[in-house]
Amino acid sequence: MKFSKQRELILNTILNSSTHLTADNIYNTLKSKNPSLSLGTVYRNLSQLTENGFIKKVSIPNQPDRFDKNTHTHGHLVCEVCNEIFDINYTSIENLYNYLKKDGNIIKSYDIVLNGICKKCSKNI
Repeated sequence: MKFSKQRELILNTILNSSTHLTADNIYNTLKSKNPSLSLGTVYRNLSQLTENGFIKKVSIPNQPDRFDKNTHTHGHLVCEVCNEIFDINYTSIENLYNYLKKDGNIIKSYDIVLNGICKKCSKNI
């Protein structure tokens, strides 16, 4: 896969972010310094970066897709208060995975999204 200047900027924006960005977040971040950048270009590059394993697309019902720099197997927590999305490390859900596997199921992949309240927001409740 070739890396154009725009594709590299999009990837670096995701890699340098501490949050799970949407295509609109990325577009709005880059547009001021790259006036020729279009939202369509952002979407096309995100698709290519996802397909080639550089980033992971996180689909959450009733929300725009987000993009994650962490491509390792893991789940996500969606905070109902601040709307942030947090990674859940694989080891936190390993027992469920092993139970299902031991029970005779073949798990090829998974997307686990938990809804709740993050620890920062839970301190204010």
